[in-house]
Amino acid sequence: MKDLTTENITENVHAINSQCQNPRTRYIFERLVSHLHDFARETRLSTDEWMTGLDFLTDVGTISTDLRREMILLSDTLGLSALVDSIDHPRTGKSTEGTVLGPFHTHDAKEVENGYAIHKDPDGTPLLVLCTVKDTEGNPLGDVQIDVWEGDSHGNYDVQYPERDGPDGRGILFSEQDGSFWFKAVKPVSYPIPMDGPVFNMLQMLGRHPNRPGHVHFLLKKDSFDPLITALYPRGDPYESSDPVFGVKESLIVDLLEVTDPEMAKKYDVKEGTSLLTYDFVLVSTRETLKLRKEKAEEAIKKMGRSMEDFQGLPILDVD
Repeated sequence: MKDLTTENITENVHAINSQCQNPRTRYIFERLVSHLHDFARETRLSTDEWMTGLDFLTDVGTISTDLRREMILLSDTLGLSALVDSIDHPRTGKSTEGTVLGPFHTHDAKEVENGYAIHKDPDGTPLLVLCTVKDTEGNPLGDVQIDVWEGDSHGNYDVQYPERDGPDGRGILFSEQDGSFWFKAVKPVSYPIPMDGPVFNMLQMLGRHPNRPGHVHFLLKKDSFDPLITALYPRGDPYESSDPVFGVKESLIVDLLEVTDPEMAKKYDVKEGTSLLTYDFVLVSTRETLKLRKEKAEEAIKKMGRSMEDFQGLPILDVD
């Protein structure tokens, strides 16, 4: 590795990295290094710009904690999270589309019964969320674990409050045998991404607004089915067509209703006139997902004029 130049350094890095024994890892790093080096050559990256980028990534890592995931937020705002979700979790026409996890998911939500009020927010507009879960054949799915979370009426998640002493606006439910689950929440409102961090500064530099449309997050899991990370967005939010994390999809925009039937209000222990969100989630089996993932990979790679090998269900393309 002597006499390295701008033209031969890439192949030298590949040669050193080729000692990696895992084919998929070796392939990922081969492509990563190639694209990084090509980016530097194409943009004629200056030392000052390179250092600015490194400082930015350092700041993203420094501000991140278990409760604040700035690195996820960076991935979200660059569209990478949405892209990876679409690639790794392909959906059939019958199934519910996924979206970004976001930076505010935690692992301390409590298991609660159906009908539980996930919020302590006294200022929020009450919302009854009434949903079902089925497979792609229309069969109800019981015992699905549903992790739900949302911000409060002020546009903040519980983890954004310094005095947080436990989870709020969160809960883990399980669907009944008929596939139904329900809980009480507050009507979601639009809110900005955290404005005290490097990702917000990046958006400002790019002339982008930081405001996400109001939504409720859902993470559904059941054995033999592909996990579904998604969210529902009440229609009419001013930011639904310019979400800074690229999470909104037309199939996930919902029209809010109202509880008008006295019997329904009594059954779910809410007042008449309470806002109502209903949705039928459809999960894809693991087998269907693996088949779809392989088909879509082969289709995409064929368009690139490349060939591929399969390694533990993941593709390894031929190297340029």
